[in-house]
Amino acid sequence: MTRLLSRVDGWDLLLVVLLTATVTLGALLTPNFLSAFNLSQAASGAAEKGLLVLPMVLLIIAREIDLSVASVLALASVILGVLVQGGVPLPFAIPIVIVAGGALGALNGALVTAIGLPSLVVTLGTMALFRGLGYILLGAASINAFPDALTNFGVDDVPGTRIPLVIVPFLVLAPVFAIALQLTPVGKRIYAIGGNPSAALYSGIAVARVKFSLFVVSGMVSAIAGVVYTARLSNARANNALGMELDVITIALLGGVSVWGGKGKLTGVMLALLLIATIRNLLGLNQVGGDAQGTVIGLLLIVSLLIGNAAEFLAFALKSSEAKAKMGG
Repeated sequence: MTRLLSRVDGWDLLLVVLLTATVTLGALLTPNFLSAFNLSQAASGAAEKGLLVLPMVLLIIAREIDLSVASVLALASVILGVLVQGGVPLPFAIPIVIVAGGALGALNGALVTAIGLPSLVVTLGTMALFRGLGYILLGAASINAFPDALTNFGVDDVPGTRIPLVIVPFLVLAPVFAIALQLTPVGKRIYAIGGNPSAALYSGIAVARVKFSLFVVSGMVSAIAGVVYTARLSNARANNALGMELDVITIALLGGVSVWGGKGKLTGVMLALLLIATIRNLLGLNQVGGDAQGTVIGLLLIVSLLIGNAAEFLAFALKSSEAKAKMGG
């Protein structure tokens, strides 16, 4: 019973049930939901969120958060557009954009680790700052002319399949993040920091350095998501991905990552990503607008927090009662 309340296996099982029910209802009630074209479009639409959630999971496990990921994506998109418009070749422009994303993440990390400001407050501020920089560079205009190599990447499939190319960066990075989190010393340090930062520090873990690195990685992956977003829509503008951070945080917490840090795995997060993408796709097919979709995602975020906290409380209470019983015995 303790295992079921630990929000690992039991939580993943719940997500599988919810995902199965959602897909079944969609197949029964929505025409063309299971068509190859629609599934390909749904996967394509989840490409950026899948990328953004990878570093977000690591940060939340380490008791931090990055609310600026969607703004970094937007600014990276703008920088890419400006570079391409200025004649910079794509093979040079994309690395510059990724480095710029790392620099934005480093700013977040420095404010959190060197100055000691809360990441919630820091990234709330840089969320507005980075998007504002996008407006300074491009204003309310947009750039829509990109090389064929980029636009083809945004619309083509992996040869011989219906898998969109834009999902490939996520499919490559997801196993890397999963292995790093579960099977390497870095992952153990992240869990230790999230479980008890003071104990981690006294045990010799360079807490500030690990957290700083996580913010840099978050910025770089967000910039990659910006390139993917630009390729998929053939559009660079400052208001790209507006509000996407809500989906990303919802996916992480719905996937079983504890808001208090120290707990979570990418298996549950991947299930939550599929669930959110499916719900978004079904709502879109049924002509439900973006604002209403945002309401549904917000409700899912609240529900996941309530259920997750209740499960942790019950697990703690059960362990306490078992410890008392052993002492009494």
